[in-house]
Amino acid sequence: QAQLVESGGGLVQPGGSLRLSCAASVSPFVLYDMGWYRQAPGKQRELVAVIRRGGSTNYEDSVKGRFTISRDNAKNTVHLQMNSLKPEDTAVFYCNAHWGIYDHWGQGTQVTVSS
Repeated sequence: QAQLVESGGGLVQPGGSLRLSCAASVSPFVLYDMGWYRQAPGKQRELVAVIRRGGSTNYEDSVKGRFTISRDNAKNTVHLQMNSLKPEDTAVFYCNAHWGIYDHWGQGTQVTVSS
């Protein structure tokens, strides 16, 4: 049974940093593209960042230069380092694992940016 477990969310002041982690029980992890999505209240879920199995990355325009996605294939984990956080980054962040017909989601972790 595939399982993704996110951690690292919380409350942070504007300009602060958080590091999200996702522990993925999917196999083979190295073949999965791993992504972070977010969903703010009243908005659709959107892709924030993706790191493909080959290591290439893509970011949503508003987070470029502030967020960094990385993966550790030895530990089946993916991270999202978020710096210079803004109130508009407030959302539930979801981890996603995608490979062919397989698409798995975590339950999400809340990130709140507020003073």
